[in-house]
Amino acid sequence: MAGAVPSVAPVLVICLLSLVLFFHRCRSCEAVGRERTLAMIKPDGLSGNYTEKIKEAILESGFDIIQEAVVQLDAERASLFYAEHANRSFFNSLVKYMTSGTVRAMVLESPDAISRWRNLIGPTDARKAKTSHPDSIRAMCGLDSEKNCVHGSDSLQSAAREILFFFGDDKSEALEHDEL
Repeated sequence: MAGAVPSVAPVLVICLLSLVLFFHRCRSCEAVGRERTLAMIKPDGLSGNYTEKIKEAILESGFDIIQEAVVQLDAERASLFYAEHANRSFFNSLVKYMTSGTVRAMVLESPDAISRWRNLIGPTDARKAKTSHPDSIRAMCGLDSEKNCVHGSDSLQSAAREILFFFGDDKSEALEHDEL
């Protein structure tokens, strides 16, 4: 009669394996849903001693800083980075500003990193950010639409190109993004 009672052990093993697979899939899905974006602290952010406050805001907002580098852009590299603005009236001023001091380029990673970083930095024009997004990074340390303290990639494609620009081997690729 002992053989007539079904064993509970196989059922428990199947349940445990199902739980292990479920939790493994959840962690894998989260990792797949993570994006990377380029964040850059511009010369006014570095010279104004906002670096630590900005990095604190980044980390408190749930981003991981994957890579970072302090870089002195020359006119050629700054012109290449902002090539899509070459025919605009502010281009020469922008290049002069971006070469006026070092920048800190960072690769940020999190779910929806691009949109979350752009929300954290606020509108391009820091004057508007001070009223419409007073808790944003640009409200904290930016001055206007050019000297706005930080840069954020505007799309997955821009993020890939901009990360390559600062951290990859190919330094000659022209970049297209609409954000100053």
